[in-house]
Amino acid sequence: MCLCYGNDLYGENAKKVYGAVGCPPIFTEEEKTAWKKYVQATVEHYKDRVLYYEIWNEPDGEWCWKHGVNGTELGEFTLATAKTIKESNPLAKTIGGAICLRPIAFLNQAFSTGMGKYLDFISFHEYTHDETLVFERVKALRSLPQKYNPNIKIIQGESGSQSKRGGQGALKTGAWTQEKQAKQLARHTVADLLTNVYFTSYFSCMDMIEALNGSTGDKASYLDFAYFGVLGADFDQDGKSVGEYTPKKSYYVLQNIASVFSGEFELYEFPCVFTPTYSTGLYEFEDDRRNVISGGFKRESGELFALWKPTNIMTTNYEHTVSFEIYSEYDCVRLIDVMDGSIYELPNEIVTRDEFGTYRFNHLPIKDTPMLLEFGKFLEK
Repeated sequence: MCLCYGNDLYGENAKKVYGAVGCPPIFTEEEKTAWKKYVQATVEHYKDRVLYYEIWNEPDGEWCWKHGVNGTELGEFTLATAKTIKESNPLAKTIGGAICLRPIAFLNQAFSTGMGKYLDFISFHEYTHDETLVFERVKALRSLPQKYNPNIKIIQGESGSQSKRGGQGALKTGAWTQEKQAKQLARHTVADLLTNVYFTSYFSCMDMIEALNGSTGDKASYLDFAYFGVLGADFDQDGKSVGEYTPKKSYYVLQNIASVFSGEFELYEFPCVFTPTYSTGLYEFEDDRRNVISGGFKRESGELFALWKPTNIMTTNYEHTVSFEIYSEYDCVRLIDVMDGSIYELPNEIVTRDEFGTYRFNHLPIKDTPMLLEFGKFLEK
């Protein structure tokens, strides 16, 4: 549960802003006390149902900290809120940060206040068509909190894309389609799993009005429709969803990924060497490891090797092949396409295995979306 935003009972700014979005209760003792009571009441009410609490939303963006972004203010606010959560329920887990723009200097300023004392997690939001950027960001976000509290873990709290043009919010200028949205979801979710975040999230379940920049009494200002949902919706003149929700392509892709990765697993480093050769079918050399995202997962029943080409999903539909040698102790292998859920047996001209457990893949198909090689019975938890 995300604890935010302000309350129009306190402060003139909160009265002017629709929903008091981005109006933190930090300026008077009256509103600080009211916020503390709100947090206590919420945590106690949901004690047997909710254990994870995120403190505010995107405080490094002016839409959610409207009087001006300030890391010191956030740090002091987060420290006090996290302490109240822990006092109200010692079993509760606290999540700070929820940042989207300023991963280092801003967060370091906040941590300098002692913010990390009562935090279990730091979360970040990542809206981008290029998931290759995530690996560096997670590495930085993981190492910075360690300087203050070595027990803090990392959560990807929001990521997604629109399914069509004309919406508001993140990535709104992109020429998005349902196909591109589904690709972004697939690539970003598997990338998150490869970075070993504590958990990964998708925003959002359904199309909605975000109302991040509305003014009280001005309906047009807060009817900012966003089409991030894996479920599509139609809206009436007041911005309320009507009729039935419709699954988009992204819904089924998320379903496929959730099915594959349900249950416990861990990251696994495969012994693997790419050996690109000239493809007579494609009239050029294959992709090598420098141009491919890949990584492995393992559970007791089997292993999984993920790979895809991180091309610009806004401009290309990519298909190619790769060749490589890889070791696995398991003596059977299948190929899974997360985009449609297909599972393929592989012919001998594509894969062979020697008596010592080394697989040789020749001209294995690769796309701009994750293909998963299942060794053993990874799908059988």
